[in-house]
Amino acid sequence: MPVELTYRDDCAILTLNRPEALNALSFSILDEIAASIDRAASSSARALIVTGAGPRAFCAGADIKELGGRNLVAQKRGAEKGQAIFAKLDTLSIASVAVINGFAFGGGLELALACTFRIATPNAKLACPEIKLGLIPGYGGTQRLPRIVGETRALELVMTGRTVDATEAERIGLVSKIVAGDPVAEGIAFARNFTGYSLATLGFARAAVQRALTVSLQEGLKIEADLSTLAYRTNDAAEGIAAFIDKRPPRFCDG
Repeated sequence: MPVELTYRDDCAILTLNRPEALNALSFSILDEIAASIDRAASSSARALIVTGAGPRAFCAGADIKELGGRNLVAQKRGAEKGQAIFAKLDTLSIASVAVINGFAFGGGLELALACTFRIATPNAKLACPEIKLGLIPGYGGTQRLPRIVGETRALELVMTGRTVDATEAERIGLVSKIVAGDPVAEGIAFARNFTGYSLATLGFARAAVQRALTVSLQEGLKIEADLSTLAYRTNDAAEGIAAFIDKRPPRFCDG
């Protein structure tokens, strides 16, 4: 299967399993990614790990053979399809962690950008190389990249198409950290930093931070006040406060 969804501990693991093609994205694979995200959403998993099979690539981008000879309507529909599928990660009820092992180019990088977090193995190489084909990113790269690394760096990466290694990616905030070892195990270990907390409260936190990038400070503070009030009304907030007073670990119920 070119896309596999498995489970380990409390995590769902989406693996692009096309190593002979550097896990490149075809339109049919995009459909399988969408279906896998939907299945993860309906499972009991507390985080989604996204990675690529083999040691060479997370995902080398679009299947170039599918890009030629399309009319403008087909091109726009293709871009909108990729954007809609990757946007599922924004609205997923659990956080997602992209473990970038090897090449993450074009659509592969855009898939990683759509995840909540990104970590990288030492051999990771990240790029938006579309400009070299006379194209620009079409699956959300021009919108998510500046939100993560800032406008100036995003413009440079998109307009030059140059490759960033793991060290630079960590320095500019494109990835959170560099990890060594099995990518899936590293992704699960990273997810354990938050999977023990209340899923409801984690969702409020994600929503508040993400909205900060799209609204004014005044509106953002109102959103924060509303969401923090909702969090306070949960059973998990009562449990967390009681556990702190009792000097014991909290037992969250995700509600």
